[in-house]
Amino acid sequence: MENGVGFLLWGTAQTAGTCYTQFPVRMRVVTKKEDFRLNSKRSWIKIPMEQLAVHNDNGEQSGKIVVDKARSEQRSDGLRGRSIQSLKTRMKDKTHNQKASGATKLSGQVGLLKILSLLDCEDNHVRHRAVEVVASLAAKEENKDKIVQLGGLCSILKLLESSEEEERTCRVAAGAVASLATKESNQELIIAQGGVGLLSRTADDAQDSETLRMVACAIANLCKNGNLQLKLGEQGAIRALLRMAKSRHPDVLAEVARGFANFAECESQGVARGVKTGRSLLIDDGALPWIVANANSDSSSVRSHIELALFRLAQHEVHAQDLITGGALRELVRIYLECHCETIRTLARRSFTTFQTELFRRETSAVAFKI
Repeated sequence: MENGVGFLLWGTAQTAGTCYTQFPVRMRVVTKKEDFRLNSKRSWIKIPMEQLAVHNDNGEQSGKIVVDKARSEQRSDGLRGRSIQSLKTRMKDKTHNQKASGATKLSGQVGLLKILSLLDCEDNHVRHRAVEVVASLAAKEENKDKIVQLGGLCSILKLLESSEEEERTCRVAAGAVASLATKESNQELIIAQGGVGLLSRTADDAQDSETLRMVACAIANLCKNGNLQLKLGEQGAIRALLRMAKSRHPDVLAEVARGFANFAECESQGVARGVKTGRSLLIDDGALPWIVANANSDSSSVRSHIELALFRLAQHEVHAQDLITGGALRELVRIYLECHCETIRTLARRSFTTFQTELFRRETSAVAFKI
């Protein structure tokens, strides 16, 4: 060719999900000079597809982008970690947007009821593709009520109930539950149908940290409903979060901490309204040691949620003895001295008055014992 060398390039295109397809396309390099030699007419070269100019047989450009010589050389030698991560992030966001728009279009063409009926299909692959579409639709606020009204929630929970279901399908189903659980009316239905127990079992059987993150996210969303505190405790929501925290994956830990923070905040509001008395279920179910141990976590997301949970617990005198015995007071003082968030510092000042009575009682008891 006049401006470069023509050759066949095997490109790789990402389809929905994680499937990749290889296909031959006729390409030409736009640059005049080349820094590499072609050993044959067909070369296997891996270049990011967004950096290529695709031309038809007439030499006209059919793509919207051209080859960047420096980028192609960098790719041939191996892209740096930062470039690869940036590329993966862009591809992930693009794929997510394509899935959401594709699910909406498919719902309009086929009908939501028909898609929901495929959740009960005997074919594993069909069920998986159907729940993917439903999960994408559930992420949009306008679809949440429609899915529940048409029985979609029951079908999704049935997928979690099946012991023979593939983990990838359960993972997507848990994500759909997490999306639906952002609405208060749906939260009550999920609890009423034993959703926490099904989510907990899914987490116990999971091998992938992403499955744990989806389950933890769903339970954390349920913990935002103050009217469901007792039922959440009865169905083992707190204990399930503690078991998932053993994975030590930062994204999972962030969702676990968020769940504890939501739970503590709702309990604190219940105490203020006079509808909640006694110790927190977080303390009764053994979450306090984990909260204290991770109060100084390297993850800012985990740390911020735990700080909120600690100070919400510290607002009430009934918890003072447990917090002092469990080492929480030391963490509260440290957070107060190091934190620059005025909201946290205000909560800290309020909580310190809670400990004064307990500390005074302990000091008085010690003096009386000596006498």
